[in-house]
Parts: sequence; C-alpha cells; structure tokens
Amino acid sequence: MASSHFTASISERPVAEVESALALSTIHGADLRFHGVVRDQEEGRLLAGIEYSHYEAMALKELCRIGEAMGSEFPGHLAFVHHVVGYVPAGMASILIRVQTIHSAEAFEICREYLKRIKTTVPIWKRAVFAEREPAASPLRRDGANPLRHREE
Repeated sequence: MASSHFTASISERPVAEVESALALSTIHGADLRFHGVVRDQEEGRLLAGIEYSHYEAMALKELCRIGEAMGSEFPGHLAFVHHVVGYVPAGMASILIRVQTIHSAEAFEICREYLKRIKTTVPIWKRAVFAEREPAASPLRRDGANPLRHREE
C-alpha cells in the first residue's frame, strides 16, 4: 500500500530481497535504513527464530494510518516499511524501516517514531521458536549440519 510519501508491505519476502529492489534518491541527503533483527536469545534461552503472524487487512490499514499521521507530523520525508511474516531465523531481519529526509537528525527521529508506533499498534504477533541443543553425549555431525534442532513453544 502506498501514498505520496509512504509505502508499506507485509509478506514472506526477506528484508534483504525487498531492500535490494529499492530505488535510490537524489532528493534527500539522509537515507536511513533500520533493520529489526531476530536475536538469538530470549529470556536467557537459545532462540532459533520467531514465527510472525498477522491480520493482513487490519495490519496494512494500520500501517497506512501510521504513515498518514507521520506525514502530517513530519512533512517532507519519504518512508518505506516492510515486515516479514512467517518464520524468521535468528540473525535475520524481520522489519525494514527506510526513512529519507534532507537532514540526518530528522531521519533518526522519524524512524524511531515509526518503530514505536508499529510495535504498539500494528496487529503482527510473534511466537518464539526455541532451539534445543543435542544431548552432550552426541558427537558433532560430520556433514556440517547445525547441531541445533528446533522446538516450537
């Protein structure tokens, strides 16, 4: 969904893939990109990744509402938000927020505000998928496979 200054998407497409297709801007001096990356630990437990789900129509509508409000509050910026749904492994980005402004300080402020509003109002839910190490007696695998196996909770 798009307006004159704001574009949003929610899909299973990885952030890196979406980001590589973004056009360059010669109008703005600041082109800030925030990647929200899945951590490898939560509450002291090893995390394999996060499974994201959403209520699509409502989530896109809310993202657009945020974009419209931000356009009124911070005129002159461009913004793009992409949130991944489905499984996102630890170390990979689940959200991309791109803000373009004339000056950098403004871009950081606007990006921070987008993130705050998205986290508090957009109906995207996460479920942690914890990793469990193989028993200590198990030898390391020779095939190079990851010795972690996924356990959903």
